[in-house]
Amino acid sequence: MGGSEPIVMDFSNIPLKPIGKKEIQQLEMALIIGTLYRPEILELIRDPVERATWIDSLAIAAAAFARYKAGIPISEIAQELGRSEVTIRGHLNQKTKAGKLVAETFEKIKRGELKITIPFLTSPMVTPTVDVERLRSELESLREDKKLLEEKIQSLHEELEKKSKELETLRNELKKKEEELQALSQQLTVERGEAEKLKVKLNELINQIRHIRDLASEIVNAVNKLLE
Repeated sequence: MGGSEPIVMDFSNIPLKPIGKKEIQQLEMALIIGTLYRPEILELIRDPVERATWIDSLAIAAAAFARYKAGIPISEIAQELGRSEVTIRGHLNQKTKAGKLVAETFEKIKRGELKITIPFLTSPMVTPTVDVERLRSELESLREDKKLLEEKIQSLHEELEKKSKELETLRNELKKKEEELQALSQQLTVERGEAEKLKVKLNELINQIRHIRDLASEIVNAVNKLLE
């Protein structure tokens, strides 16, 4: 027969301003565990419909909070976690319930008040509880979802890069056409100027011809008078 003795989880050594990936993961896991074992959350995740949503929300909120405390920019956090910056800001600003609960857990860790006591049955072979198995299954499912999401994000990045290159090509072509149009416009302006000059010269020539014709007419008239 095995006796029962509790397991006490002490979070007093958790880094509040993590440095490096390992410390970020330590703070992240402390926030997840500390929040999941709140009575209201344990009650909430009994509902299969609510469970996946809540575990995912809490996991993202805790991951975002731990990275933010490490000084990582929100844009990088959003990219790493596969969420929008709006979602990450919502968690960090405690506009979501998950974000609010995670922030409260952090404050408990900060004050050294977070200690979780878990009843544990000691025996030669320990069989995991249904809750633990369920959480493991949910965690594995979340890991698979994260993997698929990362693959989708990578595909979107590649597509975006392709479209960016196509856009750059179109911009270069447009710039080339604009330069050609500018050159044609300048050429047309020059040709119009030359045409205007030719028009002025033509008018001068016409006026000179008229003047010569008038003089010739006057000379003819004068000669006719002399011959009378």
